[in-house]
Amino acid sequence: MTFRATILTLYPEMFPGHLGFSLAGKAMERGQWALDAVQIRDFATDKHRTVDDTPAGGGAGMVLRSDILAKAIDHVSTDDNRPRLLMSPRGKPLTQQKVRELALGEGVIIVCGRFEGVDQRVIDARGLEEVSIGDYVLSGGEPAALTLLDAVVRVLPGVMGNALSGTHESFENGLLEHPQYTRPQVFEGREIPAVLTSGNHAAIDKWRREEARGLTAERRPDLLK
Repeated sequence: MTFRATILTLYPEMFPGHLGFSLAGKAMERGQWALDAVQIRDFATDKHRTVDDTPAGGGAGMVLRSDILAKAIDHVSTDDNRPRLLMSPRGKPLTQQKVRELALGEGVIIVCGRFEGVDQRVIDARGLEEVSIGDYVLSGGEPAALTLLDAVVRVLPGVMGNALSGTHESFENGLLEHPQYTRPQVFEGREIPAVLTSGNHAAIDKWRREEARGLTAERRPDLLK
């Protein structure tokens, strides 16, 4: 089954962006996933292709209109069970667990907001799930959508050459990843920890678990709660 991602955006030229390269790009060439970027303005009804209007109640900026965006969503999701996501700083934080859940499905529909956001009525009427990639504000949802898809595509079956690669990373087991080393044995006076070259796999696993827990306690103690 091909994982299908449909992006609703005012800037379709931003896609596939970096997803056209490396693992994601090769997986797209193999047909393991597909991406379609749809221009929201194509569903505007006036000659100026207007998609936004001033906020009800006053305030700065503009808001994406519910009627225009609803038409775009309906156009791409007829008889479609894919989850509908809205990239938004007020959404639920994206987690590795959520990434894994999305990767098990047939794909996603992602709405990329702009300006001051999206009319709440279309969020409610079309069942958009708001998702955030961090506690900061971007100029639009496109970079966030690319980030979400990057995380999802890499864990699709067969995308990573070594299936174990994705199971030994940060957040996969509730901890940050342990430090990594490779040759040369000595770099500017710093040696690879002896346990990693000991050949004792039980000791190596124990060291990695302890390092991962220590790093997590130092940098992300919230993950240990």
